[in-house]
Amino acid sequence: MFAKALSAVFSADEELTVVADYRSPAGAPLGSQRLDVIVLDIDGQTTDAGDLLRACLDASPGAHICVLSIHASPELMQRCLSFGASGYVVKDVQPPELIRAVKAIVAGHSYVDPRIAGGLLRNSVSRGRVDVNELSAREVEVVKLIAEGLANKEISARLHLSEKTVKNHISRIFSKLNVNARTQAAVHAIRTGLV
Repeated sequence: MFAKALSAVFSADEELTVVADYRSPAGAPLGSQRLDVIVLDIDGQTTDAGDLLRACLDASPGAHICVLSIHASPELMQRCLSFGASGYVVKDVQPPELIRAVKAIVAGHSYVDPRIAGGLLRNSVSRGRVDVNELSAREVEVVKLIAEGLANKEISARLHLSEKTVKNHISRIFSKLNVNARTQAAVHAIRTGLV
């Protein structure tokens, strides 16, 4: 039923086309179709998440994978990203946000649930794991707020900076991390051990 509900959500968007839904990647003919994105529900599967991701990527090497789970677990998210997932979304997300996540992934960007990424960044800063040579203290603060899903205007209000200053910080962060999108900055920080 969950797969059918997801199919209905995605089908309602004119820019997305649902090819099929399957109970498990094991029974899905993933290699016989050109897929841009695979939305993979890892809950209730008998196979390990890493093995599921490997199977999907082996069968459909050109596809990006968006993992869905009920677990807001930073460790599980990091594990999925390290096995090749392009995104990780907690299932309690609202449908419009899930659609935005899938579209970002189809466009070649990474997406992580901001609630988890924000927590990871906050914890890493408190543990002193951020490479201060790569990002300044202020840039780390900005990345944390980006990961929490705050817009530039909200970041400027929170840090008592002008929006132009926030944009300059974000531009430097993108340059230092070699990324071009806000979600990529958060994902890069996670993947490279900044968090």
